[in-house]
Amino acid sequence: MSKTAAAVQSTGTGAVQPTGKKPMGQRIKEFFMDYKRQWELQSMIIPGVIFMFIFCYIPIYGLTIAFKNYTVIDTLDSAPWVGLDNFKIILSDKYFWDSVVNTLGISFLKLAIGFVIPIILAIMIYEVGMGRFKKFVQTVSYLPHFLSWIVLGGMLITWFSTSGLFNEILLALGLISQPQNILLDPSKYWWIATLSDIWKEAGWGTILYLAIMAKIDPTYYEAARIDGASRLRQIWNITLPNMKMIISLNLILTVSGLLGSNLDQTLVLMNSQNREKAEVINSYVYRMGMTQGDFSYATAVGLGVSIISVILLVTANKVTSKLNDNQSVL
Repeated sequence: MSKTAAAVQSTGTGAVQPTGKKPMGQRIKEFFMDYKRQWELQSMIIPGVIFMFIFCYIPIYGLTIAFKNYTVIDTLDSAPWVGLDNFKIILSDKYFWDSVVNTLGISFLKLAIGFVIPIILAIMIYEVGMGRFKKFVQTVSYLPHFLSWIVLGGMLITWFSTSGLFNEILLALGLISQPQNILLDPSKYWWIATLSDIWKEAGWGTILYLAIMAKIDPTYYEAARIDGASRLRQIWNITLPNMKMIISLNLILTVSGLLGSNLDQTLVLMNSQNREKAEVINSYVYRMGMTQGDFSYATAVGLGVSIISVILLVTANKVTSKLNDNQSVL
């Protein structure tokens, strides 16, 4: 049925009349009838709604301190209003722009490498025929996700030390002549942050992809094999097209988070030697707000980053919808 036919109703005389929207009173009545019919299930979301209202919506009022000169002895209402002064300071703050460069550098590396690896890993796991081996690979790849950055960071600090695992391997291979603390080298930090994040999250990122692949009709693969399609051709023409919506969703979320590098990872791996390449926007906001007590300036930075992230989210959604025949995943 076409959109025009779906939007109108035929009368006995052959004329067409628009269906129109249901009256507000009828829609409210139907809502409560549906809620009454499913009240057990609907009631389960009430705690989540309350939690979101208290911790996500009420604190929005606190963003006003970005336009004030707020100190710990002030209240939100008593702090003097300064308008856009905090945002003007951001534009001339060298250390802020250094953190922006580091954030974008690390985030683009994670996007270029870390976005693709879970897809490849999920396809490899899905293609494995041995059940026990598949479960073993999944368990091993998922495990780092459940370890905090405190634990993983401690492991990396030990491995990258002068007497650590990596130096022993490099010395044995003859790639270096003397050991060095790799984490103290600023030029290597972006790669350390990127690869360690991929190691931690790649396995966990395969879950959605594996769930989608499990729903693909196996008769597609059978027909492709009958037609002589190779395994790679089946992946390219069957598996990936069926995954395009979830890939698009993950891409949108990844792009919208380009300015939100992992704070936990940064606080663990950053030190006085690599700070020039390790300081990201989140750690800069944390340092300005919690360490130096400049809450107004930190809030202004956070608000600006949030606005840009929303713009990136909308833009990424528009672009992916164009690539998916104008079908938006959000």
